[in-house]
Amino acid sequence: MAINKPVRTDVLGIPVDCITMDGAVDYATRLIEEKKKGCYILAINPEKVMVLLKDAPLLKTFSSAELLIPDGIGVVMAMRWLHGLETVRVPGSELMPRLCTMAAEKGYGIFLYGSQEDVNKGSAEKLCQMYPGLKVVGRANGYLKEEDMPGLVRQINASGAKILFVALGSPKQEQWIQKWCDKLDVNIIQGIGGTLDTIIGTVKRAPAIFCRFGLEWFYRLVTEPQRVKRQKVLPVFAWKVIKAKVKRNNSA
Repeated sequence: MAINKPVRTDVLGIPVDCITMDGAVDYATRLIEEKKKGCYILAINPEKVMVLLKDAPLLKTFSSAELLIPDGIGVVMAMRWLHGLETVRVPGSELMPRLCTMAAEKGYGIFLYGSQEDVNKGSAEKLCQMYPGLKVVGRANGYLKEEDMPGLVRQINASGAKILFVALGSPKQEQWIQKWCDKLDVNIIQGIGGTLDTIIGTVKRAPAIFCRFGLEWFYRLVTEPQRVKRQKVLPVFAWKVIKAKVKRNNSA
């Protein structure tokens, strides 16, 4: 039975899928059940949109993803405003725990690759505590050298993991996934950025009230002022969306 793919649209020419959190988990589950291999999930937010507008090779990598989740509230608002889509935010940092819940329930093994050794190890231990029955069948920190990659791929494949979480930060994790996905036996690969740091508490997640109103970016800016350089693109993103809307209205 064919798996119905989510509706793929775009924001400023950058692809993104119209899907809910439950829909993303169900879709990933079906991919595993259908024994699909090397299917990768990446997140789209305003910062990444601005990067992808200037980086054609990276855009090709994102465009090849099995699922592009609308991670940032700015992307969700743009999808609603430009295309009239009733879509919602699907944060990658929340999708990972949902996939772990599903994996624990179905007995699927997961593999953690990336971040510092103490963060990686601590996350593996914490996840097993958080999700009884979860099988962390392998892990590796993110400081391996290029010559170590074939051995890492063999380790991942030998583990029997169904889901691989890659925490190398963007764009390194996306580039790694694109390069090695065809050689991996895992079904699902998700780029998770700094999610492992939030799992062990090295980085605090925004309080629920901020997440509820789509202001997680503001909380992180206040608590991590070094992010200000990255956040400078947000007004530019908003202005480009406004111009795209005006252009569309004028041509209607």
